[in-house]
Amino acid sequence: MLKAFLPLAILSLVACCIEVDISVPGFPDMAHYFKVSDGIIQLTLAYNFLGFCCASFIYGPLSECYGRRKVMVWGNFLLFIGAFGCVYAPTISFLLISRFIQGVGAATSAVVAFAMVADVYQKHKAVKVISIMNSLLTTLMAVAPVAGTFINQMVGWRGNYGFIALICFVSWTLLWLFLPETKQEREIFKVKSILNDYRTLLTNSKFINASLLPSLLYATYLSFIACASFLYIETFGMSLAAYALHQATIVSCFSIVSLFVEKISVKIGEKNCIKSGTIICMIGSLALVTLCVISPYSPYVTTSCMIVFCIGFSIVYPIVFTASLEIFPELKGTASSAIMGMRTFLCSSIIGLVSYLYDGKPLTVALAVFSIVCIASIFSVRVCNQFNSKP
Repeated sequence: MLKAFLPLAILSLVACCIEVDISVPGFPDMAHYFKVSDGIIQLTLAYNFLGFCCASFIYGPLSECYGRRKVMVWGNFLLFIGAFGCVYAPTISFLLISRFIQGVGAATSAVVAFAMVADVYQKHKAVKVISIMNSLLTTLMAVAPVAGTFINQMVGWRGNYGFIALICFVSWTLLWLFLPETKQEREIFKVKSILNDYRTLLTNSKFINASLLPSLLYATYLSFIACASFLYIETFGMSLAAYALHQATIVSCFSIVSLFVEKISVKIGEKNCIKSGTIICMIGSLALVTLCVISPYSPYVTTSCMIVFCIGFSIVYPIVFTASLEIFPELKGTASSAIMGMRTFLCSSIIGLVSYLYDGKPLTVALAVFSIVCIASIFSVRVCNQFNSKP
């Protein structure tokens, strides 16, 4: 009965996973509509992640005290309100505020859904489930820019947000009616106790390393996405449909490889998966810099290098993410909050910085991707060194 939560959890993750990719094709039109710069429109991502970051730190502890179900229902209602606000935003300021609220709501499923997986499944099974979830969700992310392109062409950029709002409403309704509770034991809500839990997590080097590695790789991908529509459409001179197909190809590779991560980890070991995945990410990002110097205006070069990066990312992510939740098994909800909070803070900060530096040149994007991967590789070494040690 408890495992019936999984389809509902995945559905609740759909909206918060595709909201970025489905809205990006409309960025040039949004910049024209609101008469603002490309950088301002890219801030719709930064504001979204800022809201996500602020909320992430509270959903885990709340779900420990009041149950996963209640937090999921209320948080997904906020996600719907934010999405609805984006549809009718009359000004750029209203849109940014709505994106912030949307981020606050989206954090719910990103934090609590994975804590529910950790409640129900043991470690190796959890890796497999998370890999399958990643594959399904990234398949949808691959379809999202294509769908966003056609929606944008038919009804404009507001249609993309309207589609998200519809999914949010359906998801919230089904969660309210059918989502079971996976955490039977409750903690007493005490601010001091919650702060102590966070101090335990955030002062543990193993937890920090295991949290930052996948977070930095995720921030790398999203920083690329933030610039991608302008890069492909304005710099490379591609159509919206062609841009969407390139993005769909990149994400599809992540999705396909994710399906086999559990089998790969059994065959070669988790440490070797982390090492190999990080090396593949480094190869992809270094090739992107090199080839952008040689052939700076080839969209196929950019896409090919990002495919290599995403293959490595897909191998590292589920293994390290699952391991980070298992370091303190009694604090899974709070651990999930801490991970998502740190992740979105990194994403918001890095996207804001990359958006500020973005000048329309592929090399600028390539250098940003390579720089973040270099930092991530430091944490990869630390994770590999500590992977079998006790917290």
